[in-house]
Amino acid sequence: MSVLEAATRLLQAEESKVVIPPLTETYPGMTVEEAYYTQLELVRHKVNEGAIIVGKKIGATSKAIQNMFGVEQPDYGHLLDYMMYVDGDEIELKNFIQPKVEFEIAFKLKKDLKGPNITVMDVLEATDYIAPAIEIIDSRIQDWQINFEDTVADNGSSAAAVIGGTPTKLDGIDLTHIGMVAYKNGDMIDSGAGAAVLGNPLRSVAWLANSLSKYDVYLKAGEVVLSGALTSAVEIEEHDTFTAEFDHIGSISVTFK
Repeated sequence: MSVLEAATRLLQAEESKVVIPPLTETYPGMTVEEAYYTQLELVRHKVNEGAIIVGKKIGATSKAIQNMFGVEQPDYGHLLDYMMYVDGDEIELKNFIQPKVEFEIAFKLKKDLKGPNITVMDVLEATDYIAPAIEIIDSRIQDWQINFEDTVADNGSSAAAVIGGTPTKLDGIDLTHIGMVAYKNGDMIDSGAGAAVLGNPLRSVAWLANSLSKYDVYLKAGEVVLSGALTSAVEIEEHDTFTAEFDHIGSISVTFK
């Protein structure tokens, strides 16, 4: 397969808002490595067009998400400056194709994390603060009919991220037991805890740093890392407002128009 051709297909789908068949159908035998190189080519193109890499996202860390999309291991994608929003923002649905929301814990780094051999303690030392986050995932693949390689190539099915405005230091916080309750238009829709994210969101960030090292990519001081969804992804409709309330680290809200 051609990595450049696959990346071009995804870029055209994103720009035109017209979905494409799964890349794993177009390119039978597509490997995970080819998928990640496709993602890197896609991101390289966007950076060349003026986008700035501001962080990374980790996907499919919880059993709920893995079961929802039929994948068996985590993946990751890049966060770019134009994808970022803050608590309380209104976001236009026309920016997306078939979006869903996920509720997560975001890490802001004060030190580089360069794998391999990054540990949970390394993540603790490198973290400036954490904050509640809502990720908007989207797929350029028709009807979310994704295999693992499809979502990897498609920048981890990432589209946007909303970061909460109250930074919290990690001192004394047990991320495993942080509870979260999610609401849609004021009605409770789900709940979860930090343990859903590879047992501990710190472990998820360490996994990311080590996985990135295979492609000579690392987490940089100042970057934001979305550590993975605590619950299943939820579809979005016009005028929906989503709120997530986390123990110890506050709440976050976003409205779609």
